[in-house]
Amino acid sequence: MPAAPLLLQQLSVAFPGAVHTAPVAGQTEQQYILENLNLTVAQGEQIAIIGPSGAGKTTLLHTLAAAHQPANGQFQFMNHDVWALSNRARHALRRHLFLAPQTPPLPARQRVVTAVLAGRLPQWTLAQALRNLIKPADPLSAWQALQRFDLQHKLYARVDKLSGGERQRCGLARLLLSDASLLLVDEPLSALDPTLALQTLNTLQQEAKQRNATLICSLHQVELARQHFSRIIGLRAGKVMFDSDKVNDQMIADLYRNAGSPEQQSLHMTAPDQTDFPDAPRCF
Repeated sequence: MPAAPLLLQQLSVAFPGAVHTAPVAGQTEQQYILENLNLTVAQGEQIAIIGPSGAGKTTLLHTLAAAHQPANGQFQFMNHDVWALSNRARHALRRHLFLAPQTPPLPARQRVVTAVLAGRLPQWTLAQALRNLIKPADPLSAWQALQRFDLQHKLYARVDKLSGGERQRCGLARLLLSDASLLLVDEPLSALDPTLALQTLNTLQQEAKQRNATLICSLHQVELARQHFSRIIGLRAGKVMFDSDKVNDQMIADLYRNAGSPEQQSLHMTAPDQTDFPDAPRCF
């Protein structure tokens, strides 16, 4: 599997079209969802991203998936400057990553087996992909992937018959069938009970370790992040508050202090839907 070094340098992502008048008349200052981020990630690292709602965790993951173009700064992946590549080359590079959104965009009328096997789409030709829509190419592999999330009994169910938590796990089962070397997972435990949450997190980490893939996972469950990840990034208002392997209670308290204040709530209200970005997030 190819190496997947990842580097962000002074990277900022702007609210689409969001500018406000600065104190100096006639000047404008652009607002940023992410601002001046510097991040280096080695092959095979497992990282948790935590922070209050509206901190920019989801935007960061979509940016790492090359779904959002930065306003400034540099994003390097596999020794390529991602946004200096042609559209064709950037699309080819995306094969090496997998983005699992919190709410996976699964077609409602599709069978679970077909939805899970879509994790192999980057590996298939167009003809193979079309044949899979008619007759699932490898139902056993789909069943085995679902089994690791305790969802194998839903193999031939329709996606629109799944609960929220089942849809989440169906989306994650896709990840197991991909051959990506960078796994980006957004709030995978939000709709799961504690037992399923732990099983799901263990499965993701075991899979990443087995294939020596890099795993970056956003979590609201701070204690699970502290227990299961050696490196934790604390994000607040689009900025890195800490990036450490020794996160203490005071760091957590500072990260979440006044997260529900009127100022923070105002920041959340200015954030656009992810669909407002030119490159809409996708489940790869």
